[in-house]
Amino acid sequence: MPSVAPHRPHAPAPRRPVALDADAVKVAYRRWARFYDATFGSVSALGRRRAVAEVNRLPGTKVLEMGVGTGLALPRYLPSKRITGIDLSRDMLELAHARVAAAGLSNIEALLELDAEATGFADSSFDIAVAMFVASVVPHPRRLLAEMRRVVRPGGYILFVNHFAAEKGPRWWVERAMAPASRALGWHPDFRVDGLFSAGDRARVRLTPQPPLGLFTLALLPN
Repeated sequence: MPSVAPHRPHAPAPRRPVALDADAVKVAYRRWARFYDATFGSVSALGRRRAVAEVNRLPGTKVLEMGVGTGLALPRYLPSKRITGIDLSRDMLELAHARVAAAGLSNIEALLELDAEATGFADSSFDIAVAMFVASVVPHPRRLLAEMRRVVRPGGYILFVNHFAAEKGPRWWVERAMAPASRALGWHPDFRVDGLFSAGDRARVRLTPQPPLGLFTLALLPN
């Protein structure tokens, strides 16, 4: 009698991420703005601190923070860093302006309502561009990266801190289960590293997992 190989169930193929657009992001963050600091802001605090510490360590003074949100990171920059922050959400920016005024932060040069994928800044305007928890929010992550490359001078730095989907294990299953809620959440729980970085970028970028439990990753890419 011929032997029959045991059936081994295959993991399902990766699901195509649910599309986000600018309007979906605005609606989501209008809803979350007043609660952001106490909810996701708390979970992401350590990753945000690590990202700002890296910016402070890098050479150059002109910094663009993409997706500045409520301005949680702004008080942590060295006074020598001159910060321009942009965000698509007017509701979040209002809270950032209030934070700057309350803390008397004199190194914040501008907080502007702009699209991170098409800022309108001149080429090579900044020494560093940093995007904290933004890559999985924008509609086209690689356009975000291309825009950061354009506005950062040659020899400058591009920095991300972001959630990237696990490739296996329990977290992978949880992220897949959450994926259909992307539009309501305003971000992609199943966002993959290769959704942002090309194969060429992967060879150059430094990826450092961050606490808690490697949920976030710090990515540093020389321009």
